[in-house]
Amino acid sequence: MTTPLTVVAPLLESLGLSPARPLVLIDVDEVLGLFMQGFGDYAATRGLEMRVDKFALFQNIYRPGESQHIDAVEGKALFDAFFAGHCDQMEPAPGAIDALNRLSDHAEILILSNAPAPAERLRTNWLRKHGLAHPLILNTGPKGPIAAGLVAQTMHPTAFVDDLLGNLDSVAEHSPTTATFQHVADLRLRPHAPASERHPRIDDWAQLGEAIEVAVRR
Repeated sequence: MTTPLTVVAPLLESLGLSPARPLVLIDVDEVLGLFMQGFGDYAATRGLEMRVDKFALFQNIYRPGESQHIDAVEGKALFDAFFAGHCDQMEPAPGAIDALNRLSDHAEILILSNAPAPAERLRTNWLRKHGLAHPLILNTGPKGPIAAGLVAQTMHPTAFVDDLLGNLDSVAEHSPTTATFQHVADLRLRPHAPASERHPRIDDWAQLGEAIEVAVRR
């Protein structure tokens, strides 16, 4: 029998967050930031092009004039290079910064991003550049276990926002009292993104911010 991996969440107070306030966990790529746009711009510098016709990553990257997308090995190398040196060059999702600034009046904000470890410095710099002084945690794998460890430290309402149903389902499973919301920032991706009645899908940040505020002030 395989022993489940134990995820130890950092203490909220060690991150500068108060457990005496509601907690909102926010993803970065395609939630706070326009990842596909930024990644596509980087791919273009490598002689590649992005054609967004499915909810996928490497399967949307092509060599000009070719009909077959790049393979997983080349895609992973491109992905790693982007996060190691270029992930601070994407644009914020429209309305995201204003919404988080309003939410921070009522709740603690924690950025929970699945990204390679080398991205931590650049991702932190990107947040600061856009006036988001919230702490960042880099995670790998489903986000439910670490979210549960963070949520367990407060008796107040909590919320979680991600673009991927896998992460939303994971948080709902491990922390069922947490309000979950799906947001897909890229206009090209939205028609292809799977949705679920389990998690409200709100792609407008003004409306999403209001829904989160209602959830954590209940």
